[in-house]
Amino acid sequence: MAGAIASRMSFSSLKRKQPKTFTVRIVTMDAEMEFNCEVKKQILDEKIYCPPEASVLLASYAVQAKYGDYDPSVHKRGFLAQEELLPKRVINLYQMTPEMWEERITAWYAEHRGRARDEAEMEYLKIAQDLEMYGVNYFAIRNKKGTELLLGVDALGLHIYDPENRLTPKISFPWNEIRNISYSDKEFTIKPLDKKIDVFKFNSSKLRVNKLILQLCIGNHDLFMRRRKADSLEVQQMKAQAREEKARKQMERQRLAREKQMREEAERTRDELERRLLQMKEEATMANEALMRSEETADLLAEKAQITEEEAKLLAQKAAEAEQEMQRIKATAIRTEEEKRLMEQKVLEAEVLALKMAEESERRAKEADQLKQDLQEAREAERRAKQKLLEIATKPTYPPMNPIPAPLPPDIPSFNLIGDSLSFDFKDTDMKRLSMEIEKEKVEYMEKSKHLQEQLNELKTEIEALKLKERETALDILHNENSDRGGGSSKHNTIKKPQAQGRRPICI
Repeated sequence: MAGAIASRMSFSSLKRKQPKTFTVRIVTMDAEMEFNCEVKKQILDEKIYCPPEASVLLASYAVQAKYGDYDPSVHKRGFLAQEELLPKRVINLYQMTPEMWEERITAWYAEHRGRARDEAEMEYLKIAQDLEMYGVNYFAIRNKKGTELLLGVDALGLHIYDPENRLTPKISFPWNEIRNISYSDKEFTIKPLDKKIDVFKFNSSKLRVNKLILQLCIGNHDLFMRRRKADSLEVQQMKAQAREEKARKQMERQRLAREKQMREEAERTRDELERRLLQMKEEATMANEALMRSEETADLLAEKAQITEEEAKLLAQKAAEAEQEMQRIKATAIRTEEEKRLMEQKVLEAEVLALKMAEESERRAKEADQLKQDLQEAREAERRAKQKLLEIATKPTYPPMNPIPAPLPPDIPSFNLIGDSLSFDFKDTDMKRLSMEIEKEKVEYMEKSKHLQEQLNELKTEIEALKLKERETALDILHNENSDRGGGSSKHNTIKKPQAQGRRPICI
């Protein structure tokens, strides 16, 4: 009996032992990245259940954090082939090839353009924290009847689960509705704030498990209450500095984006000028070639005109010789009739030949005149080509612009708050005010998440036709049932259900 009393611990006793002070610790970017990698590993290892559509969205933010903004010229088809981005359960659940998954991830990855690496990782964590199993530590317990159950401890409170269903709790105890938690040996006791509700007791397998459960409860409750208290002056100053730093980084990103746009415009202008210069060089080359062809044509025409003129002179000389032969034949005509007839026939043939020679000479003379005219035209074309080449050579050129990128800002360390654990009884006189503030924060968060939920529903509808029903796991079926009921059975909504319904005891 004395041993049982000595092992009893509660928040009330720890409240008296621990001082009400906490320290501030700077959390480096490496620690944040390590935490993000741990969450990603738990999702890929299926320790945290994630729906298929949410898995694709988380994968797109992981790619944004690793590769930066999407660039079609760099991130070509197959660049995610070696990346592990989706749980194997999701891949096996649908009749989709790796290329089809990559196409859907890339489509959302392209929409994240402009987000910095830390922003992408923060969006990843914001989506992951809404998963049913995120941040929940499970412990095997037994109730008074010996029924095996699971106790879940997270930032919202305590939850009791069926061992076959880790998504939907059977009953939940929010931190603001718990008055006291204690254990004696292996028996653990939860006392609600409302005295009308009976005390809930359960047994764990080992005493050290109860110690671990109590330590987790103290830490989660301390953080739960600290988030709902007014910030100290130091924390307010740190938040103000964080907002200023965020605004400064946003302005710096905008400035870098403007400089990048100006650099791209300058590069486009340079490319356009280079293209125009290349075009002008091609035009000059073509003009030179045309000039050379014109000179060659003019030389050929001049040579042909000279040959034609010589042929015309030769034909005129032959015609004169034929005329002389005809006169000689007439003077030496044979007196006999036969000879006279033959002589007349020869004279007739000589006249016909002379006529043909005269016609050929006239035709050659006309052809020579035509060649001279063509030569004149060729020389005129040569003169025009030389003038066009001179005009192209005198056109102005423009040098390319090379903007000098501005230096990047120095690294600024980030920081977070963590403090020693505080524990005390859960009586809060300002609970109504805190509830109103919590409800206001929730409404703002739901408005921000509306667009994200629409995207998830659109992707879920798109890939539903490729789903293999026979490969669905028990968690998939439970998640679909919760979705069909509008999420009314999730741990977030179970907390909202009224705990006090008369004076009936809690039976599980």
